[in-house]
Amino acid sequence: MNIVVNEELKAYIEPLTPDEHEALERSLLAEGCRDALVLWGDVLVDGHNRYGICQKHGIPFQTVQNPRFQSLEDVHLWMIDQHLGRRSVSDFQRGVLALRKREIVAGRRARAQGAAPAAGSQPGEAPATGGTDQPADLPEAQALTSRESIARAARLSSSQVVMIEKIQKQAAPELVQAVKAGAISINAAAAVATLPATEQVAAVAAGKDELRQAAKRVREEQKRNRKPREGKAETGETRDEGEGASASVAAHGDEEVHALRQRVAELTAENAELRRLLAQAQAAQPADSPPF
Repeated sequence: MNIVVNEELKAYIEPLTPDEHEALERSLLAEGCRDALVLWGDVLVDGHNRYGICQKHGIPFQTVQNPRFQSLEDVHLWMIDQHLGRRSVSDFQRGVLALRKREIVAGRRARAQGAAPAAGSQPGEAPATGGTDQPADLPEAQALTSRESIARAARLSSSQVVMIEKIQKQAAPELVQAVKAGAISINAAAAVATLPATEQVAAVAAGKDELRQAAKRVREEQKRNRKPREGKAETGETRDEGEGASASVAAHGDEEVHALRQRVAELTAENAELRRLLAQAQAAQPADSPPF
C-alpha cells in the first residue's frame, strides 16, 4: 500500500514530546499497533507517529478509510475533534484547537450564506468523494460563536479562552513555545504577552523565574492603573444608575454616622468639663455654707 504523508496534516496538530514519543514506541514494540491508521484515499490522516515507528521497526499495522471526508476542512475538523477529546492534550493546545475550529466553521457558514460553496479538495492535496460544503454524515460542527461555546468545546473557562486568544495575537514565538513547553502558565503568559516583543524574548531567555517576575510586574502595573478608575467609580462616574444611587446612599449614611459620633464625643467632653468645674466649686466652698 502506498501511504502518502501530507506534511501540512502532520504538522497540523502539536507533535508529541520526546518522552511521549518514547512511551508510544515502547508500547508499540510490546503490544503491536492495535489501532488502525486512518486514511483519506492514500493520504494519512491519523497515526503519523505510529506509522513512523511501525516503519522503523517493521511492526505490522492496519488501515481504515474514512469515506465521509469531502474536503481538507473536513479532515481538519475531524482531527481537531479527535484531539480535543484526548486527555494528554494540554489546556493551551485545546484552546488553540477550539479557536481553529471556530475559524473553519465561521468560514463555512459565510460561504453557505453568500459565496459559492467549497468544491472539495484542491488539486494535489488529496482525493475528494463529493462536492457539498458540509457532508450530512459528518458530525455537525457546532457554531462556536461565543467564548462560552469555545470554552465548552475545549473544556476550559471563558477567561482561559480570552487569555489564549491574547497569547495568539500578542505573544512572541518564543513565549508561545514556552507556554507549549509548560515553562509558564497560560495566565502568566497572557500578562507577559502585553510587553514589547523584545522584553518577552528576554524574559523567556532568562528562564522560568524571570518569566514569573515579568508576569508579576505586569499585573502590579495593571493594578496601579486600575486604582484611578476605581476612584471614579466610587463617585458614580463609571457605574450604572442603580449602582451610583446605592453608593450615594451608602456614602450619605456613613457621613451621618460620623457626624453623630463626633457630636457624642463633643457632648461627653462638655459634660466632663462641667463636672470638673462643679467639683472645684464644691471644694472652694466653706464647710458651714449651705449647699447649692
